[in-house]
Amino acid sequence: MGRKKRKYPRHKRRRNHPTLSGTLRVEGNGTAVVSTQEGSFTVARKGLREAMSGDTVAISLIHTHVGQTLAVVQSVVERATKTFLARYEKAGPLGVLVPLDARLRHDFFIVPEDTSAERYHVQEDDVVEGRILEYPTRLNSGTATIERRIGAAEDLDMGIEGILASYDLPHEFPERVLQAAEKLADDTAEATQEPDRKDLREVTFVTIDPLHARDFDDAVFGRMREDGGYEVLVAIADVTHYVKWDSPIDLEARRRTCSVYLADRVIPMLPEKLSNGLCSLMPNTPRLAMAVKLELDAHGHVQSTEPTKAVISSKARLNYDEVDEFLAGERPAEELNCRPEYVDTVAESLRVLHHVAEKRAVIRAQRGALDFPSREARVQLDQDGHPTGVLIRSKTPATSLVEEAMLLANETVARLLAGTEAPAAFRVHPQPTQKDLKELVPIFTELGLLKGHKQIDAFCSGQPEAQARILKAAEKTPNTYLVSTLLLRAQSRAIYLPHNEGHYALGTSAYCHFTSPIRRYADDTVHRALKAYLAHKRNTREQHAIAAVLPQLCADCSSQERVADAAACDSEEVKMAELYAAHIGEVFPGIIDGCKRFGVFVMLNQTCAEGMIPVRSLGEEYFEYDEKHMRLIGRETGTIYQIGQSIMVEVAACDTLRGRIEFRRAKQPHIRIKGYNRG
Repeated sequence: MGRKKRKYPRHKRRRNHPTLSGTLRVEGNGTAVVSTQEGSFTVARKGLREAMSGDTVAISLIHTHVGQTLAVVQSVVERATKTFLARYEKAGPLGVLVPLDARLRHDFFIVPEDTSAERYHVQEDDVVEGRILEYPTRLNSGTATIERRIGAAEDLDMGIEGILASYDLPHEFPERVLQAAEKLADDTAEATQEPDRKDLREVTFVTIDPLHARDFDDAVFGRMREDGGYEVLVAIADVTHYVKWDSPIDLEARRRTCSVYLADRVIPMLPEKLSNGLCSLMPNTPRLAMAVKLELDAHGHVQSTEPTKAVISSKARLNYDEVDEFLAGERPAEELNCRPEYVDTVAESLRVLHHVAEKRAVIRAQRGALDFPSREARVQLDQDGHPTGVLIRSKTPATSLVEEAMLLANETVARLLAGTEAPAAFRVHPQPTQKDLKELVPIFTELGLLKGHKQIDAFCSGQPEAQARILKAAEKTPNTYLVSTLLLRAQSRAIYLPHNEGHYALGTSAYCHFTSPIRRYADDTVHRALKAYLAHKRNTREQHAIAAVLPQLCADCSSQERVADAAACDSEEVKMAELYAAHIGEVFPGIIDGCKRFGVFVMLNQTCAEGMIPVRSLGEEYFEYDEKHMRLIGRETGTIYQIGQSIMVEVAACDTLRGRIEFRRAKQPHIRIKGYNRG
């Protein structure tokens, strides 16, 4: 008899009985991870079986020949998915529901005797909401019924609908939440009379945001002191004045934890009456705020911090472009978007805040903070949601002005709360692992950014100065953003914790998020803690209630932040694929920013669009993967494809539903994409 074929080749098998249980998370590309109390484990190939994303599963563990521990699902303990969005198809007498959620790896059948399709007048290719009747097993397919018809595929943005389904993003607020929001009234006049709330309506605050922003949750003001120092005021919308703990709005905000910014829409954390109304710091409108007054010396060092409840009235709604033009001397102060009587004060405040930002950047660099150059690519859409071009936004004096003011406020509030017992979510960023940094050594050595054992050892040990040195060396080279991106990927993920552990990348011993309570729930916990501190209240019933749920709340905020970031990224990729679908066969310059056994990833220079050249498109020869240097090498010709290499690519195909662009190697001159703008 021949040797029996093993199901998991090259794995050392354990017994098949489950050893752990945890929550399964399946990614859109098919990879899966099970999170358990003993840690997180990647699911082995073919080890998913009938489990679906979100399920609680029992797993066994196996070990690979390279020392990796993988999970194999043995059984489903509890199902998470009961309803799902799907595209309806016909297969003979059966109906078929094809999930829009890319994480659901199974189609579901509608049996012939089920009349739900006829009842809801569903046509082939319509999008529907399905309810699972029987889950798929190893022997049988799953069955489902139709709960409601969403609409015809041609009337929906299927790429975005797929993202909404894949990330389980809420479509609307529950009725009880909307009713609670409608009952809220603007009580600024009454709140102004509170003895512990300062009237700062005469201060010339301004908001500075992207041109099309609708929710304004931070305002700033700066002035020179007579001794050569600075006074900076940061005012943040007082969301918790309206959103009381354990109210319907608060519970829904806790469930969402943050707003999600997709390419074509915003899914807000708070109802519009709050996010764009009562809490938004609109110009020339009295609004309640939490304010921090900061006194700085002439070098930008903080001398004193004074937080307070306040009422303010922003004097101008400015956008980044006009502030950049003003600071560059390209726009006179008189053309700033504010009333004539405020022009001089607003102009002086912007100059002061700009100087403070420059000094604070120097201070952060001196203490080891890392400043990653970045570019943000946003696909521009028309009124119907169709892509028209790409806007690239890099760091500018205006964005730095706001960023440094927010960093300053967040850091000083965190330092203040770190010494109190008030429960609050702190923003914690651990040092990157030595393993993740070591993987970059061959690449950075190849790029000439690391030389000698001393520099390599300093870099791998996680010394911020060594990483800052690499970023500095890459400045003003074609690899500036590539190096920054690679270093960012190597960083540990910042998370929320119910206690302070410092922030590695910012080089500070204490940090929190205080400045965006309209769109981040973690900030709301900080506002509640700050109010308790100002009122000298300890051990209240509310504080005990917050403290009890804070660990889980921090975990939820951290995980949902990852979901929001991934969904936003995927939505941009969908629209980018739609844009390039009109450019099949055209050629563009790019740079290789990733390499795997199955192909190379390329980012286009003009638009930051990313796509892949499958290894099959690189040539007829066999390409070997050099894992250490993350590069592909042609066995016959020695042709090398590696990170940092410039390359001309042709758009070969676009999957607009999944947001994927496929390239092939090209040699002819490139074509500049229409609609490209640099912002």
